[in-house]
Order: sequence, then C-alpha cells, then structure tokens
Amino acid sequence: MWVCPKCGREFKRTNQGHYCGKAPETVEEYIELQSPEARAHIVELRSILRRCAPEAAERIAWSMPMYQQDKRSISFVACKKHVSLYVDPAVLEAVRPQWREFTIKKNAIYLPYNKALPMKEIEEVVKQSFDEKQK
Repeated sequence: MWVCPKCGREFKRTNQGHYCGKAPETVEEYIELQSPEARAHIVELRSILRRCAPEAAERIAWSMPMYQQDKRSISFVACKKHVSLYVDPAVLEAVRPQWREFTIKKNAIYLPYNKALPMKEIEEVVKQSFDEKQK
C-alpha cells in the first residue's frame, strides 16, 4: 500500500497518479491544472476533438476530459511525460500501422510531450471513433 505524502490517500500502486484535493469540474479547469508542456498538447487535442466530432459532448469523467456521442467516447489524461489518448481498442487495431512511432497499450495511444502531435492520425482516430458504421 502506498500513501500519497501530499493528500494522505492510500493506493495499491506506488506513486499512483491522482489529483490531490478536489477533481476538476470542467475541461477548462483541467487544462489550468496541467504543466505548460501538457497544456499545449491538451489544447491541441481538444481543438481536434471539437472540430472532428462537433456533436460529442465534452465533460469530465474519472477526473479527465471525455468526449461522448451516444455510446462512443474518447478521453485523455495528462501524465508525467505524455498524454494518454483513450479510444476504443477496435479503432486502435484499425489504425495501428499509422502509429509506428508511438506507443500503443491496450486502449491508449501515448503522445509524448517531446514530439509534435500527429494531427492527421489523431483526426483519423477521432473520425473512426465516432463513425456510425464502426459500431
């Protein structure tokens, strides 16, 4: 068991990522809480999501931004060295060849802060994630 030295919460994993204190209520609030390097990636991701999935509702779920339309969703979270972009595993399998330079694990693409965001690839993931024919 690991105890966060800042907030005193207990976790099973050592150095478990979490928010100390109150979780953000809006995406704007979430963005403001991030480091400058994370903020740049998050603002770009948000812009892509809004442009490519304008019907998706934006909200905070599990302390991270989530975009949902019907039962389909995409979410992301700022980590220490990257942003994890969470999408449907079936969509990830379909686009995996386009993401050779990036780490993909289970249902997330890791977008490191030291690399520019691959705009075209992200747009494709968003479009496929919210495409009616995919589900």
